[in-house]
Amino acid sequence: MTDERRLLWFRRLARAGALLAACVVVLGAWVRLTDAGLGCPDWPGCYGHLFPQTTHHFAEAVHEMVHRYFASTLGAIIVGLLVFAWVNRRGRGQPLLAVALLFVLVCVQGMLGMKTVTLLLQPLIVTSHLLGGLSTLGLLWWLSLEPGGRPLTHPEISLRKFALVTSGALVLQIALGGWTSSNYAAIACPDLPTCQRSWWPDMDFRNAFVLWRGLGVDYEGGVLASPARVAIHFTHRLGAVVAGTLLIATGLLVLARATGPALRFLGGLLVFAVLLQIAIGLSMVHFHFPLVLATMHNGGGALLVIVMVTLLRALWPRALEARAAGARARPPESAVGMVTLPRVDAPR
Repeated sequence: MTDERRLLWFRRLARAGALLAACVVVLGAWVRLTDAGLGCPDWPGCYGHLFPQTTHHFAEAVHEMVHRYFASTLGAIIVGLLVFAWVNRRGRGQPLLAVALLFVLVCVQGMLGMKTVTLLLQPLIVTSHLLGGLSTLGLLWWLSLEPGGRPLTHPEISLRKFALVTSGALVLQIALGGWTSSNYAAIACPDLPTCQRSWWPDMDFRNAFVLWRGLGVDYEGGVLASPARVAIHFTHRLGAVVAGTLLIATGLLVLARATGPALRFLGGLLVFAVLLQIAIGLSMVHFHFPLVLATMHNGGGALLVIVMVTLLRALWPRALEARAAGARARPPESAVGMVTLPRVDAPR
């Protein structure tokens, strides 16, 4: 099998893993929103069994174990990717370091999943678990993409710094969303565009963002008073305005500066994904936070991660081509130090 064929199958497996990772992220939101995070208070089993038992909170246990089964399957795919990458590590273009990083990341995710249960839904652990899941999704999607071969124009290269800044804003906003959900602050502001019928409601920022509150505290249902939850929700809304503005501005810049149709399509897709996520968020408040919309909101976050990773991949230079170009630019070793002499024709 040729190196190109091996890479094709590697990317297909990575894409399957990315799609499964997106499902795991959405299922994690579903578990959290149905208050099933402690449906199985032990780990990795459920009340000492591999399958939920009808004698112990069966509905919640099913939700939690379905999420664990999907996550375990994802872990198996990532192990398969690591083995594949190691066996073919000498193949042209085969990534290995990124796959090793992915393996470490999924191991950390497994530990965070365990701590989510054993530490009774500690918000810092739950939020870290969400960020780890979306990082896994992003890295898998990156590995599934083939680097673009078209050289970028100077206006397109200038888009990289905007894409990186916007990616950072997206990560911060996702972290705020995870903190809002894990502290049960999503319904703290049930009205729009105001919060608690006020443009600046009573808020307790001092207690809203305490990252660690010690061990032995059961966080199911939340432990914060209303002003602290309002502060978290209000901050998430402000973050949505900032991150949404940056994302839309980046998408419009890509549309304006891109010369290739694929890159222009990504710019338009980014704007669409942001507007979709905003619409879902507004609909959640308008319809009083139904489960389906709240779950879709997490799916919208996963979609934004996929679009941003695709954009970064399209804007980043192709490593192999860059090395080849550098090699072509360097003179051969045998020519180093040689002086070109003028041609002298022999007399006739």
